[in-house]
Amino acid sequence: MAIPLPGEIGQRARDVLAGRVPVVPARDAATVVVLRDSPLEVYLLRRKATMAFAAGAYVFPGGSVDPRDADHAVAWAGPSPREWGAVFGADERTARGLVCAAVRETFEESGVLLAGPGATTIVADTTGDDWEADRLALIAHELSFAEFLDRRGLVLRSDLLRPWAHWITPEIETKRFDTRFFVAALPPGQRTRDVGGEADMVAWMPPAAALDRAAAGEIMLMPPTFSTLTEMCEFGAVGDVLRADRVITTIQPSAAEVDGEMVLIVPDAGQLAGQGDGGGGR
Repeated sequence: MAIPLPGEIGQRARDVLAGRVPVVPARDAATVVVLRDSPLEVYLLRRKATMAFAAGAYVFPGGSVDPRDADHAVAWAGPSPREWGAVFGADERTARGLVCAAVRETFEESGVLLAGPGATTIVADTTGDDWEADRLALIAHELSFAEFLDRRGLVLRSDLLRPWAHWITPEIETKRFDTRFFVAALPPGQRTRDVGGEADMVAWMPPAAALDRAAAGEIMLMPPTFSTLTEMCEFGAVGDVLRADRVITTIQPSAAEVDGEMVLIVPDAGQLAGQGDGGGGR
């Protein structure tokens, strides 16, 4: 699929391809597709129009890896960082950071916490002033994820996550991310909430409904989000998604000049209607 790159982004694409401007390094990041049943729905956030990356787009919870996410002090249950690294083609330290970032960012951006008092238990409720204080402290980097889990006597439950995809932002972008996508079920008893921050709206939507709204121009979806939602349409229930046998292949859209016009080539992303210019992130 070729997406037109008009105006300034098109000129930047030409400059990058010609070597006139440097390529910005991609930062490690994690995104989690939170799912619930009856019918199958995904949790989406609309990024504020003032954001430097993907402004106004509907995205899944996620964000950059904090250096402290790779801390060995993070209490852990489930598949090890080494096992996750094998799945995503990453070294053990990077994989540890990715999984921790996935759980931390999901809590920060939705209030959903994939952790519990033990390896077979999970927090039933994350509402209340004390939870909100901890969430805000995590966002402000006043509290590390390891400290947060320790003070609450919790362990990260990596077994509640499943790997889904790997997208890297095109080299033409000024902000770039090397993003691993995970999927997870909304834990029993927990509920999402509008937590503010980088988002100005949140919603649960069936994947097909989100795609229909994008096609109608009602919402904007980045290519990775569009592609993921398209894949989710193949499933009828959360359990089906979690049981899917995924082989993770890295996808990195690239710019090219076609008939004198700059376009973004997005491999294996389907009919990308109603999406933004960038091809990496959420």
